[in-house]
Amino acid sequence: MSSPLITVDELLSAQARAAQAGGTQILLVDCRHDLMKPEAGTQAYLQGHLPGAVHLNLDTDLADHAAGLCGGRHPLPARERVKARLESIGLSEQTHLIAYDSDGGSFAARLWWLTQWLGHERVSVLDGGLPAWLDAGLALTTEVPLPTPGKLRLRTPLVAWVDVDTVAADTAAQRRVVLDARAPARFSGAQEPLDPVAGHIPGALNRFWQTNLAADGRFHSPDHLRAEFLSLLNGRPADTAIHQCGSGVTACHNLIAMAHAGLSGALLYAGSWSEWCSDPSRPVATGA
Repeated sequence: MSSPLITVDELLSAQARAAQAGGTQILLVDCRHDLMKPEAGTQAYLQGHLPGAVHLNLDTDLADHAAGLCGGRHPLPARERVKARLESIGLSEQTHLIAYDSDGGSFAARLWWLTQWLGHERVSVLDGGLPAWLDAGLALTTEVPLPTPGKLRLRTPLVAWVDVDTVAADTAAQRRVVLDARAPARFSGAQEPLDPVAGHIPGALNRFWQTNLAADGRFHSPDHLRAEFLSLLNGRPADTAIHQCGSGVTACHNLIAMAHAGLSGALLYAGSWSEWCSDPSRPVATGA
């Protein structure tokens, strides 16, 4: 697909085409969440969501605390587990999955990345999310759909991730650069509301995920984002970037912003800061 984002108007057009085709080809997924109140997203969904949308919870559906592939607060689930969960809500080969939230895509981007990791290309994030839907004068519903399970094949991943040892080795050898998506106060170590240690990975650069958004909560233009990321990389190729955040969630927002800007090949450090700082032997930097 040409862009990882879809506007409200484009979503409405896609739904109209799907209805005319006589089959359900659009799968809407509500990804709303609150890191401080894990049940808030589910409660918000039940109070009102886009018609036809199902809800996935970041903690229980988009992470695996029992058998994840990495450490941190939101361990990466195995591809087989993600596949099974998405099949259970109706994802099939020809389905276009469209994820949204109410926080500028910060949680929906995690589902976009996971779906791409399965090798499923037909996935987008709704630009502006639920607020954009409401701004268009469109209604919400409290009706919870009963999805028909889909059938999906695991294909070659369209995105890639790296583990903590690779991050340590690649940054030490200066083969890659880490881009940290957390707020500047967390990056510098001035504040740390979620993890036991404050600071950042030595050598990392700060790219706060909210910088990707304009004042209206929608993503900046591809040209705008491309210029900013290229300036930050300072001559390094896009595929030398490793994205991280606190737990591998908002890092995906920077990845989708780069994809929107036509910059491909960057990697996700899935364990992110919450995994890195869990081992006291790993170095920690502070300051801007």
